[in-house]
Amino acid sequence: MTTATILAALVSGGAIGLILGLVGGGGSILAVPLLVYVVGIASPHVAIGTAAVAVAANALASLVGHARGGRVKWPCASVFAVAGMIGAALGAALGKSVDGDKLLALFGLLMIGVGLSMVRKRRKPAAPDVRLASNTAATLLPRLIPTGMLVGLAAGFFGIGGGFLIVPGLIFATAMPLPYAIGTSLVVVSALGLTTALSYAASGLVDWSVTGLLIAGGVGGTTAGIALGKVLGARKGVLERGFAGLVILIGGYIAATSL
Repeated sequence: MTTATILAALVSGGAIGLILGLVGGGGSILAVPLLVYVVGIASPHVAIGTAAVAVAANALASLVGHARGGRVKWPCASVFAVAGMIGAALGAALGKSVDGDKLLALFGLLMIGVGLSMVRKRRKPAAPDVRLASNTAATLLPRLIPTGMLVGLAAGFFGIGGGFLIVPGLIFATAMPLPYAIGTSLVVVSALGLTTALSYAASGLVDWSVTGLLIAGGVGGTTAGIALGKVLGARKGVLERGFAGLVILIGGYIAATSL
């Protein structure tokens, strides 16, 4: 492995950790393009498997900071994660059977769609005290379970942690405010990333040396992301729109080059 490749992997890991710590998602949606176009991994399937392992590890590191800040709704996260892991296992099996270039093209189109959905205004008022309990289960479970399975299916198919889908999914299902959705999403990102990673690792589609560098770079990025998120908390609208624009631009580039 060349020095340039090592530096590229470390910087990419830092970028993934930064985004995960900052907005609870998006690290994985950027990880695959970074591995293919910056680090230089030739196989899209190996890039997906490698990204899944690194994102799961970095998400766990970021989760610790958010949990300490009390921004994790654990019961909601648990139900969403279990449903998502079932979907992710199915999605990973499907994704490995699709041609790599077609998979990247679909991935780019998905990024564009999600980016556009992120700039839409929320219709429901936020519910900061939302809690999954016996008196709310009849309302929340019919939303959490199918949404979690759909997000998991996409996460496994494209080899992503799915945080950029989980955050809006949690907001849709529970109306929890963005800071709670970010913290809660990291539980699900870790679970889905691990499910996808195990599937790809079993097929020999993980570059473990690059994975280690991504995780090492992600440690610093995660710390910086959590700190920056606190600073920008009062201006979350600007943060959301900026990230949505980045997702759309990268998705357009991937779709255009793959097609």
